[in-house]
Amino acid sequence: MRDLSAFLRGNAATVENVFFPASARFSGVDGTPMMWELRCVSSTEDEEIRRGAARRSAGSRGQSVSETDVSLYLGRLAARCTVFPDLNDKTLQDSYSVMGADHLLRAMLTPGEYAEYLRQVQKICGFDVPFDELVDEAKN
Repeated sequence: MRDLSAFLRGNAATVENVFFPASARFSGVDGTPMMWELRCVSSTEDEEIRRGAARRSAGSRGQSVSETDVSLYLGRLAARCTVFPDLNDKTLQDSYSVMGADHLLRAMLTPGEYAEYLRQVQKICGFDVPFDELVDEAKN
């Protein structure tokens, strides 16, 4: 019989939050870049975000097809993973004249910064490791 105790919630390693300077343009009082904080979302949260980014389109033979708007999905995922700064803060959103955490994130960061931010989000959520590497790691 196999021991299932390793799969119990208390025995699972937690995914630690990540701190990194998303942009050197935002600095603290001492002049050092502000550290942004990211967290990993649960699979349930990820599915909710993915469903919210799904769009229906007409497929072949008039059938409706569901497609994920990847840009919308990644933007919403990044916003949900962001702990600090609080992207839902009304004052912060008003200062950039936007509504919504994902729109604020795009407004705050340059395209290159935003692309790196998305890479960090995908990394903390575990999307950066190819499946075959996970299989090899599990075998060892």
